[in-house]
Amino acid sequence: MSDWETVTIIRKKPQKASAMKTEQAINRARREGIPVETQQKWGGGQNKQHVTTKNTAKLDRETEELKHDHIPLSLGKIIQQGRQSKGWSQKDFATRCNEKPQVVNDYEAGRGIPNQAILSKMERILGVSMMMSKVKRKGSWQTTGAPREKLMSLGA
Repeated sequence: MSDWETVTIIRKKPQKASAMKTEQAINRARREGIPVETQQKWGGGQNKQHVTTKNTAKLDRETEELKHDHIPLSLGKIIQQGRQSKGWSQKDFATRCNEKPQVVNDYEAGRGIPNQAILSKMERILGVSMMMSKVKRKGSWQTTGAPREKLMSLGA
């Protein structure tokens, strides 16, 4: 009926080429004593360009510390007072300005980077003229927090 002399050996499928490239497969081949040849391609699989530009030396010689302008704290207080006089939370005010609440928070805390479009929206919604003319006197901003109606009556 059955032949007791027949031996069946079940083998695993040979590995695909992509599986042979993994670090695990390379280490297994090294343990088994199989000669392994690896080759690293220059810049392979990375989006890097290692080319120096002409401006590199110019940037290296640069000694000035460059920083962004920030909203002065006095302007932040004007925004905060205008918002609180309307009885709005920062989130309500941000919704009315179509901005994120974090932007309103940064502007009120004096951490925000000045954006004239955002400031004019806030000015219009609050009804307060912030007169954000940036006058470079010792690196400061000139602000007045008078209500818009009062400025109009003064002829400003």
